[in-house]
Amino acid sequence: MTCRAVIAFAVAVAALLPSPTTAQDYPTRPIRVIVTTSPGGLSDVFVRALSDPLHKRLGQPVVVENRPGGFMIIGARACAEAAPDGYTLCVMPGEPLTYNQFTQKSLPYDPVKSFDPITNFFFITQALGVSSKLGVKSLDQLAAYSKQKAGTLSYSAPSSSLILFMENWKKQTGADMVRVPFKGGGDTVTNMLSGVTPIGFLGLGNFISHIRAGTVTPILIDGDKRNPMVPEVTTLAEIGFAREHTRAFFGLLAPAGTPRAITDRVRKEIVAIASEPAFAKRQFADRGLESVLNTPEQFRDFLAADRAKSKRIVDASGLALKK
Repeated sequence: MTCRAVIAFAVAVAALLPSPTTAQDYPTRPIRVIVTTSPGGLSDVFVRALSDPLHKRLGQPVVVENRPGGFMIIGARACAEAAPDGYTLCVMPGEPLTYNQFTQKSLPYDPVKSFDPITNFFFITQALGVSSKLGVKSLDQLAAYSKQKAGTLSYSAPSSSLILFMENWKKQTGADMVRVPFKGGGDTVTNMLSGVTPIGFLGLGNFISHIRAGTVTPILIDGDKRNPMVPEVTTLAEIGFAREHTRAFFGLLAPAGTPRAITDRVRKEIVAIASEPAFAKRQFADRGLESVLNTPEQFRDFLAADRAKSKRIVDASGLALKK
């Protein structure tokens, strides 16, 4: 076949293939949103709250697909490998985007190059809570109780920063408990209430209703100031935790190469929805979340700074996470 014939053949084949959706046409079919945690957690609840009004604004269903597990590598990989056509969006926290590259031997994606940041949804106030059945109300009491029940207690935490805090605290106090994998806030709270894993350090909004019901006892929150939802609960800063600490967040990203016009359209609609007073109160304020909704450039800059801080935390911890 001559060069001219090859070109003619390629043009003919291309003409038969469907053309990519343009920003003006988008969307023409349902949009999949991969969430790296299990159903029932703060990020999952937030995305599902967005899905109906986003459907109305975009004219196509927004389908939430939970891909939890493996330090959230499973969901991140699915996002990285998806077509960059605007029909797969991804909701991820710091683990797959900042910490994993420093705590895992290898990753099936590039945390910097595999994703296009769209916006950071929110920061989360994290709380250390325990099943009220344990009868403990402070870190000292928890350490003492764990020694009495040696080999029987377990805890769960979503981020490397919190895991490193817990493991360092165990080392300093001799507390006896093991870490179990975190799949999502909903799973963790269920296990706390059942007594399977009675200790959890996760988003306050996951178990605020159980704190108010008296079934979960809050012991500590991260951050440098107390939270108005639980003003009686002390902070990491108050107990003298001087090490660097990264804030928990969940952001929206797309597979690298997704047309900017499409991601800008999605962000515009989400910001409009999330800025409505009723939505903001119910989905942010009432759940202990701090709204961010920044630009792609601001989110990219934040991730770069957070990666640098995460590396310093891991390097200084002297504690190796499981790989």
